[in-house]
Amino acid sequence: MPMAASEIETLIRASLPDAQVTIEDLAGDGDHYACSVVSEAFRGRSRVQQHQLVYAALAGQMGGALHALAIQTSAP
Repeated sequence: MPMAASEIETLIRASLPDAQVTIEDLAGDGDHYACSVVSEAFRGRSRVQQHQLVYAALAGQMGGALHALAIQTSAP
């Protein structure tokens, strides 16, 4: 079952409360998304560490309900 963009945003904000999250459904199928996440938690961390924080926030949904997610992260 596809995952709604709002659910992705909710999961990310639960782990990164200050995050500014923008999500785009790339294929219109609820399975392929791009997201931009801006959070102070990313400051001083490598891009890999930033993405790991986002993946951790998704609580194991990648590869299951969420098939593909292109992530862009930055600190404010």
